[in-house]
Amino acid sequence: MAVSGGIAAYKSAELVRLLRKSGADIRVVMTDAALQFVAPLTFQALSGNPVHSALLDADQENAMGHINLARWADLLLIAPATANCLAKLSHGLADDLLSTLYLAATCPVYIAPAMNQAMWHKKVTQENIARLKAHGVTVIDPESGDQACGESGLGRMAEPTEICSRVLGLFQTNTNKSAAFILQGFKVMISAGPTREPLDPVRFISNRSSGKMGYALAQAALNAGAEVTLVSGPVSLTAPVNAKVIQVETAAQMYAAVLDNISGHDIYIGAAAVADYSPVVMQQQKIKKSSEQTTITLQKTKDILADVALLARRPYTVGFAAETHNLERYAINKLEQKKLDMVAANWVGLDEGGFDSDRNALQVYWQSGHKTMAMADKSRIAEQLIRLIANCLAGTRSTDSSCSPEKLNEKNTA
Repeated sequence: MAVSGGIAAYKSAELVRLLRKSGADIRVVMTDAALQFVAPLTFQALSGNPVHSALLDADQENAMGHINLARWADLLLIAPATANCLAKLSHGLADDLLSTLYLAATCPVYIAPAMNQAMWHKKVTQENIARLKAHGVTVIDPESGDQACGESGLGRMAEPTEICSRVLGLFQTNTNKSAAFILQGFKVMISAGPTREPLDPVRFISNRSSGKMGYALAQAALNAGAEVTLVSGPVSLTAPVNAKVIQVETAAQMYAAVLDNISGHDIYIGAAAVADYSPVVMQQQKIKKSSEQTTITLQKTKDILADVALLARRPYTVGFAAETHNLERYAINKLEQKKLDMVAANWVGLDEGGFDSDRNALQVYWQSGHKTMAMADKSRIAEQLIRLIANCLAGTRSTDSSCSPEKLNEKNTA
């Protein structure tokens, strides 16, 4: 756990206490500025381990503390992450122990920003946040409320209990391993983004999908310990580190990429917005504007989800349904007609959430249950969905399913 220099550092002491109480083994890293807010002895007493602050420490083996800590950690949590910290990390600067540790870490990284509300809303800060998310970092959004500066607004670091819950949610205790990654040893394929169906060399038919939900799912699956194959349509996103990426453009190419590579995968999540129709003929030269009207003949594309679900050795198959009306009816029809294991449905065309938004809300259906995931950052929704899929998959292999409606209702109530 890394602590940067903000007043919210006092909350980090309670966070260390909660994490250790939950069974975590913690090494604390502090920046020079953080040392001005909380004494390192506080974190040493709470974590039970020495606190690290020097980039070059002669007492460390090979004097490379950042490498040793990066190799040791299963997860890196930065709380609080100040505006300055975010800027350095998003641009790859490495001039202290925290920033070099971040660059050296290959484990999942979670950050909990904290700053003045005006600093949080600054365009450059939001750009830094977006860049970090694209690099695979999970951001635990700040909360709104009174701030130490006397102002009120969004920017307060999330409460320690919330951060602790998010971090521990990455791990799940099972009978084989304690605190094991919930998808350790599983192979997951995810399709993401739109497809483009060419009309001529310069024009195509496509849709509004940004790929953000699929990419967030890929990162969440990686964080959960899975081996991930990401089949991506054309998007302006950076693929998660450690994912095997197959780039495609058309629906036909996506179909071939999925069906040719699906063998051996345990889970398939079809989060891509695949075109339902493509032009029968692609004109070899640019279509010129001549008559007042023109006609383009379209043909139905192959159904990736349905064909994956029909495989003799099919993976656990999850579809997505983006709807503008009758969401529940269309989602359940898709679940049944395509013989899916699960379908995640969301409204599109709303002011918040859906296509090209950083936030989303889902209604998830499977044969024996239903769960609502309230509007939240797509990285948070992805974590919830991956956890639900893992639980339901475990339920199909056990008589004691943690995906049963009763158990989910208990979790929702909690």
